Amino acid sequence: MQKIKVIAFDADDTLWINEPYYQDVERLFCELLKDYLPEDEVSIELLKTEKQNIEIYGYGAKGFMLSMIETALRISNNKVDANIILQTISIGKYLLNKPIELLANVEQTLIALKKDYKIILATKGDLLDQERKLKKSGLLHHFNHVEIMSNKNEEDYQKLIKRLEIQPEKFLMIGNSVKSDILPVISIGSKAIHIPFSVTWKHEILEKKHNEDFKTISNLSEIISLLKC
Repeated sequence: MQKIKVIAFDADDTLWINEPYYQDVERLFCELLKDYLPEDEVSIELLKTEKQNIEIYGYGAKGFMLSMIETALRISNNKVDANIILQTISIGKYLLNKPIELLANVEQTLIALKKDYKIILATKGDLLDQERKLKKSGLLHHFNHVEIMSNKNEEDYQKLIKRLEIQPEKFLMIGNSVKSDILPVISIGSKAIHIPFSVTWKHEILEKKHNEDFKTISNLSEIISLLKC
């Protein structure tokens, strides 16, 4: 950790709560469609739709809303009541307008780290949605750079590091997703710290075993002591 110059933070479920809101909306959606399929099967069909649509819509609430509408049409053979579509749009807007709830010790940690490091936000998702959440969070002024990425794979991180004009070994990524925030970063020669969240989006769950050659912490405030090692 002695070589680290730039520390990047994921946003959703690393700095503020996100996935529980999506799960709340999904439960409401599955209840709306229970006359067509059992609620657990609606959830399975929705995930299928999301996975198919990620390449088209990317990540974020608007893509999620479109996937809900598409799922409703498919499982009802295009016979779903228009009122259910309207309610689906309504709960999608509810998701977009949720307040931002910061996780523990976020601001204190950012304040402490910015004295010695360049602090950036590196998150994926819909540009407008992520900008809105960042503005609502009140954290924008803590970051030297904000990168809203369409995806988080090795190539995306290599592009980010090139833009930052640093060597990979000087870059540290902190996030809740092993799939998106940890493994791609380690594979390009950078450092990563995993901070698990209580729930994980199904798409971010790894199906295969992975190398666990990275640090895991339970609270953001632990980062400060880790960097001194």
